[in-house]
Order: sequence, then structure tokens, then C-alpha cells
Amino acid sequence: MKITAHCLAKNEARFIWYSLMSVINHVDRIRVWDMGSTDETPLIIEEVAKTKEAKKLELFDFRKLGDKDFDEEELRQTMLELDAVEDKFVAAKHKMLEETRADWFLVVDADEIWWEDSIKKVVEKIRTEGDKYDSVVVPTTNLVGDMFHYQEEKAGRYHLAGRVGHYNLRAVNRKIPGLHARGRHGTFAWVDGNGKKIESRNQKRICYLDAPYLHTTHLARSGSRAKDGEVIKRKRKLKYELGIPFPKDQYFPEVFFRNKPEIVLSPWETLGNDYKAVAFLETPMRKLYRRTLLPLKKHGY
Repeated sequence: MKITAHCLAKNEARFIWYSLMSVINHVDRIRVWDMGSTDETPLIIEEVAKTKEAKKLELFDFRKLGDKDFDEEELRQTMLELDAVEDKFVAAKHKMLEETRADWFLVVDADEIWWEDSIKKVVEKIRTEGDKYDSVVVPTTNLVGDMFHYQEEKAGRYHLAGRVGHYNLRAVNRKIPGLHARGRHGTFAWVDGNGKKIESRNQKRICYLDAPYLHTTHLARSGSRAKDGEVIKRKRKLKYELGIPFPKDQYFPEVFFRNKPEIVLSPWETLGNDYKAVAFLETPMRKLYRRTLLPLKKHGY
């Protein structure tokens, strides 16, 4: 089975190189479309496109789209339809039509970095048992403050695969009848031909894998706070919170230790005193909210 990685990005200079490079050796194609970045994100994607790993892919589809074009429903639907069209070309070229009809796609946001074992586990499950499932759900390790602290599990309120917490639906089978994109950024969902969300379909066809990735959604993701502020809902995601420290021997995703272009920023900045002061005040309120009001909601940041 063929697997295509889909990535939409805007002002993601801090982590997009690590994100793409963490999956590049495990998928067949990558589509990464820039939504009008004003930081170094496009230049960094171009650096990824130059790598020997990218050149081994069947396709590395990098497009620069304007901010006015950011309609998540339309763009993700276009990605899906392009996969279907180009599958026929690839199948004809390689005489693998039967194989490519069962393709999956992997949603890879620019703030998500995979451990090798995790992405291998997801890809192996898809390639060997993909016909049994509609989607794959995995846990996430959500960072707060810096790379050395993570968010408590009570902060996670996503209901997926019979679980509640830090989880995400990250792979989808394209053979789902009527599969299409619905909703704008912030309310986006993949739905079937009856309009039912993929996560609400037959629960037996949702594959849960203990294959976490590192999620930097609550950290600064561009090269500056000003650039982060240009992205819709980015300020809402940036958390001032004193997280749980990782153990001294924490094993981080392998991609962080690879040689990288000079333009790619180091991820290892630690908490500043200003951040600590604000986080010291806000953390107790966040924890109180999570233990009182947040459980009444279906999901939330």
C-alpha cells in the first residue's frame, strides 16, 4: 500500500524541518503546501526538497499558496483528489494499480515530530493490515514551555478510539466510501459519504496504536512571537504553563540529532524568567479549570 503525507503550513520555521524529516523515510509521497508564510518556512521546505531522502520519494509536492487561499476544507479535499488522480499515473508507470487503490494518507502537521519506532509502527500496520481499518489513532506527548517539559494528561480532552486524553487521528484509509473534507480551520474533519466523522464510524475499524509523537503545538513555532501572531488561533495555543519535567535520560525523537541546514533553528531553548513568572501565576488556574469545567466539554486545548 502507498502512503502519502499531507502537510499544510504557515510560519512554522522552528519545527517543520524536523517534522518532515521524521517521516520522509517512511512514506511514498509528501505534499507540503505553504499558506503564505512570512518567515523562513518556505526556504526550509526547499531545503527538505533538496535532500537525498526527498529525491527517493515518488513525489515531493511543494506549493506556495497565498494566505487568502487558506480554506482548510478545500485544500485538504484538493490534496485527497490529487492523490486519486496521480495514483492512476503511478500505478500505470509501475504496474501496481491494485496496490495503489488501497492507499492511505498520513496527516503530518508541522508541529508534530515522530519517533522512529512510532512512525514505523504506524506504517507497518497500514502496509500489512490497512484493509481492516478506516483510520489510525495515536497518543501525543504535548510540550509546554520548552522541549524539556510536557503537559499533564488531564489537559487532553480528545475522545478517540474509546479513550479521552492527548490523542489524535493521524492516518486515514482513502477507500472509505465518499471520503471528503468538511469544515474550516478549527472545525475541520474528515467525513464519509453520509457526513459522519471518521472517528464516529465503526469503532472496530479504528486502529489504536501506542505510537506517540512529540507535539509542539503549545510552543513558539515561528522564528518570532510576531510571526506566530500572524497565524489564526496560534496565540490561543501558546501556553504559559509549568509542565512536568522529562527525566534526565529522556529519549527524544532521533531527527533532532541529525545534521541540519544552518537555516533550521535549534529546538533546545530553555524557559526564560519572564515565561516562568507568567506560567507560575497561570498554571494553578489551568489545573483548577481542568479538574472542574474542562471535563464538561467534549474536547479542548
